[in-house]
Amino acid sequence: MSAQPPILACLPFAGSGAGFFREWEKLGIPDVTLLPVQLPGREERFLDDPFTEVADAVAELTPRILADAGDRADLVLFGHSLGAVLAYEIARELERIGHPGPRHLFVSGSPGPHDGRTERATGLADEEFIAGVQRFAGYRHAAFDDPELVEVLLPILRSDVEMHENYRPTGTEPLSVPITALRGEQDELVSREQAEQWAGVTSGPFAYRELPGGHMYLVDDPERLLRLTAASTR
Repeated sequence: MSAQPPILACLPFAGSGAGFFREWEKLGIPDVTLLPVQLPGREERFLDDPFTEVADAVAELTPRILADAGDRADLVLFGHSLGAVLAYEIARELERIGHPGPRHLFVSGSPGPHDGRTERATGLADEEFIAGVQRFAGYRHAAFDDPELVEVLLPILRSDVEMHENYRPTGTEPLSVPITALRGEQDELVSREQAEQWAGVTSGPFAYRELPGGHMYLVDDPERLLRLTAASTR
């Protein structure tokens, strides 16, 4: 095992960006080297067109992650909700190209990849769309209370939601990477049964872990989450 801590590449949930995970770096958790992954259309990539297809995201983000990680094999992937889907498909792509990583895949706040969402927000008028996304996400984004920020956020959020709602897995062959499915204990959007569906997509070890909180538990206590990921990859 490498003397260095593994690199934890973090894939954002819908409407979010790398800045969310950059705040985690300030916690200074030992045995965790964070690699916040930026999606186009936000923060320093504001001028780039956002993805609307998971396949396009995977094609761009996989080589970007490898370049930023320095092609290290001790790469760990983490994603929440939409990010879980992206992390899973990136893990599939890494196995397809013969990369020795990732060492571990953490999928958070998400049913298994073969359980598509039946209720959709794509195509709804703005107010209905925002209400639907709040219901799906289980929390209200602060930007929704500022008309100017809503104008900036809505196109990104619409693209992310479309990407998530249109997602279909690229294959059914199980991964070999160990998978840990994470869920907030009070998550009313993703049940334990749905989270445990991830056990069926790997031939490697599988674990299910609950943390205090609801669907967005990672907003309230990122330190607990990071310590769990560090302990699981030692």
